[in-house]
Amino acid sequence: MRRVACGLCGKVKGEWLAWLAENPFYTKRFAWLIGRRCRAATIKDMAREYHLHWGTVKELEKQYMREQLRRAGTPGPQVIGIDEISIRKGHTYRIVVSDLLRRRPIWFGGTDRTEASLTLFFDALGKKKCLGIKLAVMDMWKPFRNATLKQVPGVSILFDKFHIIVHLGEALDRVRKSEYARLTGKDRQFIKGQKYTLLSHQANLSLDGRRSLAKLLRANKRLNTAYVLKELFGQLWDYQSEVGARRFFEHWKQALKWQRLKPYETFARMIDKHWAGIAAYCHPQNRVALGFVEGVNNKIRVLQRRAYGLRDEEYLRLKVLTCMLPEL
Repeated sequence: MRRVACGLCGKVKGEWLAWLAENPFYTKRFAWLIGRRCRAATIKDMAREYHLHWGTVKELEKQYMREQLRRAGTPGPQVIGIDEISIRKGHTYRIVVSDLLRRRPIWFGGTDRTEASLTLFFDALGKKKCLGIKLAVMDMWKPFRNATLKQVPGVSILFDKFHIIVHLGEALDRVRKSEYARLTGKDRQFIKGQKYTLLSHQANLSLDGRRSLAKLLRANKRLNTAYVLKELFGQLWDYQSEVGARRFFEHWKQALKWQRLKPYETFARMIDKHWAGIAAYCHPQNRVALGFVEGVNNKIRVLQRRAYGLRDEEYLRLKVLTCMLPEL
């Protein structure tokens, strides 16, 4: 690589070569190789295999991921998914926004899960592209809803089915705990250790799990009622009209009468309060895959677990934003 005297500043500088990586000791081709390998392996493994310093491998991978983002272009989403992820202990959150049509994360940032943090995403996206957003999928966290409606007036809000079912599962578990506390002696043996048997769909249980579930439901009438109502509630997302969905929910609430299932009654009031965001799924234009956001969260947890935690937040941001992009 030649060294030349700059006619503008008078300093001696190295000649720029298009095929060199940001680290001039390596080519872009080698950096892309390292980046591709690091999608499935750790930095430590790559450093050992290629006899490189750990920091060198990391910087080559970061250049590879920045090039992936450059080639992917600036997003202009129509359907977004919003969720938060914990990056370390102490309630330290970052917000992840995904494009649900292109099926990739498009923003990772903020300092917590407040309205101000999510507003940073809309500021980065720009007013013109914000107006192109037609649907936002999120959990029932109020700051996310407020920020979205403020920045994108008229957008449809859809509450994620996964988070709603989680709330229902927690209600069922509270019923299980109350029954365990109420009973004594041999009656407790059917309930102890059956938390995940009750929370699982019957079709997903093993043969032993189904036998344990059948024995439990025969032994305890209140848990039998709670389990049947939990399984029945999943039919809410099968309705294609809001009127039919509302009629189903009203019948489901009627079934709670005289059952003494206080956690379920609290859950029903929560659904009533957030009904508009749940019933939005009945409209054909809002029927999008609701599992992608949680799938991205699982990928992030795998990245954190594989690295035993990530202190470099910029590196984590690049890993999240490129986890669904094609290889170079």
